[in-house]
Amino acid sequence: MIPLFALPSHRGIRFRVPLRVALPLAVFAGWVMDLGFPDRDWWPLALVGAGLMILSVRGVSFPQALLVGALGSFSFYGIHIWWLTVYLGLIPWVALVLAQVFFFSLGLGLISLVWRYSSAQWTSLSGRLVVVPALIAGAWVTREAISSVYPWGGFAWARIAQSQSESPLAPLIAWVGTSGFSFLLIWFVAGVIAAFTERRMSADAALTVSAAGLVALLVWPAWPIQESGSLRVLGVQGNADAGLYADYDRGDNLSDHYQVTRELYDEDVDVILWPENASDIDPLRYPGAAAVVSEVSRELNAPLVVGAITKDGDDSYNSMLLWEWDDELERGIARDQYDKIHPVPFAEYLPERDFFYPLAPALFSMIPRDYSFGQRDTVFALEGALAGIAICFDIVDDEILWSIMGEGADIIFAPTNNADFGRTDQSVQQLAIARLRAIETGRSVVNVSTVGTSAIMDPYGKTLDRLPVYTEGYMIQDVPLSTTLTPATALGRSVETFVIGLTLAGLGIAMASHRGRVRRKEAATRP
Repeated sequence: MIPLFALPSHRGIRFRVPLRVALPLAVFAGWVMDLGFPDRDWWPLALVGAGLMILSVRGVSFPQALLVGALGSFSFYGIHIWWLTVYLGLIPWVALVLAQVFFFSLGLGLISLVWRYSSAQWTSLSGRLVVVPALIAGAWVTREAISSVYPWGGFAWARIAQSQSESPLAPLIAWVGTSGFSFLLIWFVAGVIAAFTERRMSADAALTVSAAGLVALLVWPAWPIQESGSLRVLGVQGNADAGLYADYDRGDNLSDHYQVTRELYDEDVDVILWPENASDIDPLRYPGAAAVVSEVSRELNAPLVVGAITKDGDDSYNSMLLWEWDDELERGIARDQYDKIHPVPFAEYLPERDFFYPLAPALFSMIPRDYSFGQRDTVFALEGALAGIAICFDIVDDEILWSIMGEGADIIFAPTNNADFGRTDQSVQQLAIARLRAIETGRSVVNVSTVGTSAIMDPYGKTLDRLPVYTEGYMIQDVPLSTTLTPATALGRSVETFVIGLTLAGLGIAMASHRGRVRRKEAATRP
């Protein structure tokens, strides 16, 4: 009887990392990986850290790889999302880190199987340098893809592609999307490891192959963007330190953003953008708030895109309103509304409330209401432009991004409220994702936060204007519009699906071939 997961021997794998080395190596790799993301933003270190993580499971068993992955991912995510503790404390941070540890461990376990089985299957030099690294990259992307959507919409944060917003490699994302970009990065990293650990290659040859791979990535051209006009945008950062959890006086957000904007009534703009929950009193229900936002729209003679918490019967929504002064009615009205389609679990709603609430009543009392899931479209029709709306964490959600692009947006507004995360890395991590989304879609992105970091980026990801954190201020720019269809937009999730299918098929073939070899060897030894 041949065991289902009978492993090939270690003889086909040079430079096997013993477990006593793999464990501290993975912990170190997690720390190095985080240095590659904002705020440090030393982007090459994200690739170095990922390489060390992949190397740490080279030659270890599947159970050992799970342990290595658990320690390495706890090191990485524990540092990377420390911002979660600012208002929520340690318990939610631990819960989210452990959820990511679960997926990351399985991902490294899968990579350990690829190292072992695929190295035994594809033994030629090209197989070891091209096919095996491609399957490792596919295993990495498979883990990223699953954890980005599951459970409850997943946590699509800290994908390796998101470390490269300031990298010269960033233009690649317009060709293959976020998952495809992650695949190319890890394929290169795994290929470097394979080259330097291959018996049939000298160090000089390995260095030459690695350099050639890096040059190929660096010289790949940016996707050309054809501008279709511009929109003069006023983005306001009110320095309103009132988030979802922070204690504050109701109306502070509205007042802070109004005070900045009222000084700009002489400006000529096409649209005003205020952040998520900038009107912390709902103008749809309270005439005082309606009067304020109506004055802004009337005096600037432009529509105001403003965040508010709205209600429809018993349902509450995290919404953006397209508010405009109507001369005929002599009052301001909401001409359009976007309700957040995917509220953030354990922040904007408590999934399985009957189960989770009794486990930590004091903690979950901070989420007294569950925001409902929006059903409206994701774009606002402005004069001469169609603006896609991505509220806060929407910017990391691939499905919302493809919805925005499918509805014809030629610019993206990304209003957000970062006050709950204080002076941590969270806001610049989010801004980095927004910059990559600009390149990926070929659309300018206007990222406006209550407290920062606010910035306007063109379709190539170039920063046109930026405001420092915890400073009231504004940005006025003629922002490029575009209807260019990037390959990433055209392909959508198909790259991710193809990579996952290729990886599982490749590993399946390698495992089946190994079982066949074992069966034939046993048959040959029978009398």
